[in-house]
Amino acid sequence: MALLEVSDLTVTYRTAGGDVPAVRGVSFALDAGQKLGLAGESGCGKSTMALALLRLLPKTARLTGEIRFDGEDLLTMSWGRLRAVRWAGASIVFQGAMHSLNAVQRIGAQIAEPIRLHSRAGEAAARKRAGELLEHVGLPARRADAYPHELSGGQRQRVMIAMALACDPKLIVADEPTTALDVMIQAQILTLIESLVAEQGISLLMISHDLSVLADTCDRLAVMYAGRIVEEGPAAAVFGAARHPYGQALAAAFPRIGDPASRRRPQGLAGDPPDPAELPPGCAFHPRCAVRLDHCDAVDPSLWPAGSGEGARAACVRVLPDDGLSLVPAAKESA
Repeated sequence: MALLEVSDLTVTYRTAGGDVPAVRGVSFALDAGQKLGLAGESGCGKSTMALALLRLLPKTARLTGEIRFDGEDLLTMSWGRLRAVRWAGASIVFQGAMHSLNAVQRIGAQIAEPIRLHSRAGEAAARKRAGELLEHVGLPARRADAYPHELSGGQRQRVMIAMALACDPKLIVADEPTTALDVMIQAQILTLIESLVAEQGISLLMISHDLSVLADTCDRLAVMYAGRIVEEGPAAAVFGAARHPYGQALAAAFPRIGDPASRRRPQGLAGDPPDPAELPPGCAFHPRCAVRLDHCDAVDPSLWPAGSGEGARAACVRVLPDDGLSLVPAAKESA
């Protein structure tokens, strides 16, 4: 049984202008100890999905589908049970540590708080554990008495990772954990996350717009566009031989070391993801797609086996047999 199994998850925001679909029928599974990367441009629904996994969305969000964690459905779970699962079962590293930490509370107390609440540890034991966690993420235990503003961006991100590890969770959701950090600190933080996950056998869902970072860190990748997963598979297969035009565009946006052609002629993707409130008909990517077919504005295909990687799938009519022409009605019905 998968540790985390998401089935047909939809997230719709209620607004004054009507309902806005941010996540549309997303399904994926994450096994114990596995690392899954979720990529896509800003506005594709990645962070909304991350927050939905622990029901951290505002009251204006309506969720449907299933999110099964360790056999229990988080969407039907009581608030008391959900509070017990957060931190102790699954924890999250938010993007922007300065905005996630309490500016007027010392970091040691912030790390110790979930330990006291979930482990019923005394104040002294929780403080000791907080110091050990700081050491574990590469900070001296004495920094427990520091306030967030006294730490650098990289140090604050290490504090967030220490908090995520505080109650020995089975799953960590890392939402853009290296945002706004310089490249040297990014590398240190990514190496730290990867080593801690490997040492403790924790499952990791890492979210980023940077496909190359995810390819280096994760076992499998999923590419998200306009609220849907449009490609998934082994990290090397998705990054090196993507089958969906959007996955190909993301991979091509990064120059390859040792390849002068990619450095001299970097490729990009014109335009922006569609407004969730005004999605185009058919495949949501077709207005930006350089290889679209005539019927792409009428067909929104579901994920279909693609490529040689184990479990590789793409939601594009071009990966269907006979260029998708013979299965267009079936693809439209299953989307």
